[in-house]
Amino acid sequence: MKKKLLSVLLSTAMVASLLAGCGNKEAAVQEEPAQETKAEEAAPEKEEAPQEEAKAEEAAEPVTLKWAIWDQETTAYWQDIKDAYEASHEGVTIEMVDLGSTDYMTVLATELSGEGSDFDVVTIKDVPGYATLVQKNAILPLDDYISADGVDLSKYAGATDQVTVDGSLYELPFRNDFWVLFYNKDLFDAAGVAYPTNDMTFDEYDDLARQMTDTTFGSQVYGAHYHTWRSAVQLFGVLDGKHTILDGEYSFFKPYYEMVLNQEKDGVCRTYTDLKTEGLHYSAAFSGGDVAMLNMGSWFIATLISNIQSGEYDADLCGNWGIVKYPHAEGVEPGSTLGTITGLSVTSASDTPDAAWEFVKWVSGEEGAAVMASSGNFPAIMTEEAMNLITGLEGFPTDDASKEALNVSNLYLEVPYAPNVSEINSVLDSYHGSIMTGEMTIDEGIQAMNDEVSKILAQ
Repeated sequence: MKKKLLSVLLSTAMVASLLAGCGNKEAAVQEEPAQETKAEEAAPEKEEAPQEEAKAEEAAEPVTLKWAIWDQETTAYWQDIKDAYEASHEGVTIEMVDLGSTDYMTVLATELSGEGSDFDVVTIKDVPGYATLVQKNAILPLDDYISADGVDLSKYAGATDQVTVDGSLYELPFRNDFWVLFYNKDLFDAAGVAYPTNDMTFDEYDDLARQMTDTTFGSQVYGAHYHTWRSAVQLFGVLDGKHTILDGEYSFFKPYYEMVLNQEKDGVCRTYTDLKTEGLHYSAAFSGGDVAMLNMGSWFIATLISNIQSGEYDADLCGNWGIVKYPHAEGVEPGSTLGTITGLSVTSASDTPDAAWEFVKWVSGEEGAAVMASSGNFPAIMTEEAMNLITGLEGFPTDDASKEALNVSNLYLEVPYAPNVSEINSVLDSYHGSIMTGEMTIDEGIQAMNDEVSKILAQ
C-alpha cells in the first residue's frame, strides 16, 4: 500500500500566518455529454443557445460552501485560505465551522451521520478517521472529477496512492508534514564534533549521538531525544519501503528498540519512563539546550522560530539550530522519511458538490500551496515558489544542509489506509509502552503485537 515518492520537495513549518472556484462542474463531469446527445437528437439547433445561457446563469449564482475545520483561532491558514479563495472566486462564500481539535474526526463522523448534515467540504485530519468516513459513505469518490479536470496526482508524490481505497480516491491532500532530525549547533561546536549530515546510516547516527553525550552530573548533554510516541521509535523500521504498520509481523522493529533502549541504558537519551512520569514535552526538552539531536516532524520548525523570536525559548540555549534528513538503514536511499497528510473531501450530503470540488482542487493545488507556504506551512504540492517562501522566512536556518533537508526522496505515511487501522494503531501503541517501560522484553512485546494484530487482520 506504500509507494515510493520520487524526488519530492517538502516543506517546513514556521511562524505566523497570512493569506488563504467554483464552477458548476458536475454537469461537465457526468451530465453534459448526455445532454448534448439529447439536444442533437431531439431539439432544433436554435434551442441550444438558451440552454447554454441557462447553464451560465446557474453557474454564476452565488454559493456558500460550509467547511468543517478545527482550531480556527490558533491555526492561521484556515482564514488565509478562505480569504484568498473568496478574493479569486466571485460569488463564493466559505463558511468555516470549527469542530475543535479534540476528537475532531469522531465529532465529524457523527455530524455527517445525521440526516440534516449540510457540510459541503470537510477536512480530513487522519487516516483512521478517513477510513471511517469512507466506510460510512459520508464522502464522495473524486475519481470522475480528477479525470475530467486532468488533475496530475503525481504532484502529490505518491501520498494519494497510500489513501486510495479499492481503486478510488476520496480526499486530496493540501498539507504534508514529514520527519527530520533537528540539532543544536552550539552543542556540537562546544564538543568539537562535526554536525550531522543529510546522509547518515543508523549506525552513524547512533555513534554521533554517543559522541555528543556527556553524563557529568549538572552538565549533562543528551546525544539524542525520543518523544513517547511510538512513531519516534517504531517507524524507523518502515523507512526501507518494504514494511508498514499493517504487516502483522513486526520483527523489523527490533533493531530500533535495541538501539534506543541501549541509548537509555548508557545515558545517551532520557528514559521513556522519566518522560512519562515528568510529562516532559519534546519542545521543552530541545529548547532546554541539553539535547544535541531530536527526531521530530517538520511542524516543530514553526514552534521553534516563533518561540525563539517571542522570547519564550531562550535563544542562548536553542537559537542556533539546524535540520538534516532522517537517518536511514544501510542500503536505503537518503531522504527516506515518514509523513502525515491533511486532506479535503466533498461530502455525500452536499447540494453543491461541483462547487465543493472546485474548492478542494484549488486548495490542494499550486495556488493553495502558495497560500500555505506564505505562513510557513507545508503544502502537499511543493512548488519552487512554495519552497522559496518557506526557506526565505526569517528564522529558518541559512545553512545549505538545512535547506537540502527539505528534499525528500521517499515519503511513507505513518499510517497508510486500512479499514481496521484504528485497532492496529491501538495494539501497537499499547505494546510500545510495555516494551519501553520494561514491562515486556522486546521479543515479548513484538510477539504480543504479532498475535493481537493477526487476530484483527483475520476478522
